[in-house]
Amino acid sequence: MRYDYSSIGFYTFDCLGWPFTSVPEGGGTHFIDELTLAVSGAAGTAAIAAAKMGLKVLAVGGVGPDLMGDWVLQRLNSFSVDTSAMQRIEGSRTSSSIVTTRADGTRPALHMKGATGDFFVDDTLLKQVIDARVVHIGGIGLTERMDKGRNAELMRAAKQQGATTTLDVFASSKADLPAVAQVLPHVDYFMPSIEEASALTGFTGLADNAKYFIDHGVGACVFTRGADGAYYHDAKGMRFEVPAFDIEVKCTCGCGDAFNAGFAVAYCQGFDPETTVRFAQATSALNATGLGSQAGVKSFEHTLDFMKHTPTRAKAGVAA
Repeated sequence: MRYDYSSIGFYTFDCLGWPFTSVPEGGGTHFIDELTLAVSGAAGTAAIAAAKMGLKVLAVGGVGPDLMGDWVLQRLNSFSVDTSAMQRIEGSRTSSSIVTTRADGTRPALHMKGATGDFFVDDTLLKQVIDARVVHIGGIGLTERMDKGRNAELMRAAKQQGATTTLDVFASSKADLPAVAQVLPHVDYFMPSIEEASALTGFTGLADNAKYFIDHGVGACVFTRGADGAYYHDAKGMRFEVPAFDIEVKCTCGCGDAFNAGFAVAYCQGFDPETTVRFAQATSALNATGLGSQAGVKSFEHTLDFMKHTPTRAKAGVAA
């Protein structure tokens, strides 16, 4: 196949500051220690993190004809990500965020929706987009034109061509479920946070959420759980938990998206399911050690060494 990883969906320009304490009164100023820029979003973070770890990556999404779009494309290209499927959409704006990161790693943000909702993979682009070992969609719920059936068509075509398909979402309520549900029958690995999964189903338990999505067609669920690690549950009955690594968190922006990239890298390396999830968890943990998406991710070798030698917070067992 032409690519290892095709990352489709939400690309955003982020400006991040650390540490954020409070909004100054009136026109006042608070001083911070760090300020940086990053390509983020469920597809953008994953694209760069995967490329850093050696995958041949195609970026698929939209940006506006603006300075932020210029920078997003430049940044992707600097990591040898193929941007030939990124669309410059006239009349739109690059999706952008101002991220105020607290000392504990949490990050309240201001976000401007933009070209993520406007791009569309038409038939002339489809063959290139699905020509990958792993085809990933990140950000259903924000990809408004694609959410109207095209994401499902794309994933169905990817599976027919022999790709492995992965999915992450931007979900805040059951109102997002119809856009997600149409894609589920064509998804091998569904990888939302447990909070996103619960927002869609109304369930709170790990196993209950996994059963819901497996019953709707996915091959396996891999739920990210923040400081509690990750949970794997597949249609064949395998299930396990992987603990979080014991790290000093700087910024949690993009951790779930970096997890998705790590999963794809480990899958392409032929790792078994548990090692694959552990490697994905290591990628997420490294992401959290820097300011801005992908900042702590350096290379495949660095992530593998981190996975092997970094202690975890607790030993997890099989979830009920």
